[in-house]
Amino acid sequence: MNLAQLRAQAQARLESAQARLRVAEDELTSLRQSTDLTVEGVTAAREARDAARVLVTSNEAEVRDLDADIAAAEADDQAQRDTTGPADTRAPRPEGVARITSEPEVYRKGGQHSYFRDQVAQQLGRGDVRAAVERMTRNDKQVMEARALTTVDGAGGDFVPPLWMVSEFVELARAGRIVADNVRQLALPTGTDSINLPRLATGTAVAEQATQNTAVQNTDATTSSVTAAVATIAGQQVVSVQLLEQSPINMDDVLLADLAADYAIKLDTFVINNNAANKVGLLNVSGINAVAITATTATGLYAAIANGIQLINTNRFMPATKIFMHPRRWASLLAAVDTAGRPLVVPHAGAFNGMADPGSNVAQGFVGTLQGLPVFVDPNIPTNLGASTNEDRVIIARTDDTILYEGTPRSEVFREPLAAQLSVLLRFYNYAALHASRLPKSISVLAGVGLVPPTF
Repeated sequence: MNLAQLRAQAQARLESAQARLRVAEDELTSLRQSTDLTVEGVTAAREARDAARVLVTSNEAEVRDLDADIAAAEADDQAQRDTTGPADTRAPRPEGVARITSEPEVYRKGGQHSYFRDQVAQQLGRGDVRAAVERMTRNDKQVMEARALTTVDGAGGDFVPPLWMVSEFVELARAGRIVADNVRQLALPTGTDSINLPRLATGTAVAEQATQNTAVQNTDATTSSVTAAVATIAGQQVVSVQLLEQSPINMDDVLLADLAADYAIKLDTFVINNNAANKVGLLNVSGINAVAITATTATGLYAAIANGIQLINTNRFMPATKIFMHPRRWASLLAAVDTAGRPLVVPHAGAFNGMADPGSNVAQGFVGTLQGLPVFVDPNIPTNLGASTNEDRVIIARTDDTILYEGTPRSEVFREPLAAQLSVLLRFYNYAALHASRLPKSISVLAGVGLVPPTF
């Protein structure tokens, strides 16, 4: 589909939105003149009119953007003709393809425009509302294009956070979501509250034929499915209108960093230890390879890890890929020495003195290898488990078998509940779904009194 066709479709949507706005305005006018006038009716009609206005503004911005794209394409063609000669001497440009040069992001960290301030302007109807809605609409387009998205689950009145904000959630916040970032990640499909994946419950079979012309093995496979329910991870903050409108700095920078950090922790915890129907984290999957560890020594832990690896190899028939443990457990391995005082675990292969190697001083993330597998430490692994509520856990997994579906964060601004005190409520949320139960034998969990707090 070329740009001209896209522009025609956008124009049609604009005209439809304008018609909707006219109907909403007429209904509001008629209601005000009616003898059946009620506060609830007027409020509902006003909200319908305001929603139609926002839709018109959004479509107007889309038409203008497409007009700009078409103009840029025509200018680009003209410039190429000016430098290379007549058009018939060149290979034709595909119809409707525009080469867009680098357009700066609408909202940039430390930039002029504030995303939160524009949301408040749109909700309160203050200042240049049209310009604020245009910026938010253009920002949505930039984010969708940059992240190859079409749409995400959401409700009316919400917008996609700026590109740098999405990066805060998905990239800069990775330090707090070690396990979540190391399982297989897919975009969350739109328009669904659960994701069902089929699986074989029992398989087919073959056998040696007894003699020629006799029946061969005939075993029918049976199927089932596993369900991952979509969870909502959300947070909110009440902010005064004065702070958003009068602050010399954009509050986006301050609030988003904190929201992103906590979102990362909550998502990681959701992947590790959630325990609700169809929302089960790695530690609570039914049918995993359970490895009991009673020895509190490094050699006991080393043997238990070997057992966990072989159980995946034996039962899943595919190799384990990663090991996850709490930072205190990795530290206990680094502290372990033999009778001659030599470290049992060297953080980096080839290090002359492993105990003094600065590369091992990592708070979270990749720390080294153990039995040929990369080891990641994650402080979100719980340390309050077991009979005495003081045990941590070690997770060994074939991580490609666990799938995390994650959407794009959304934001909303509400003024109605707090209008009397001149405050607004900022709300951020995202959707996620986890398929950890599809192949339980791809997960081994070490548990037991051998994982009580180590002594150093």
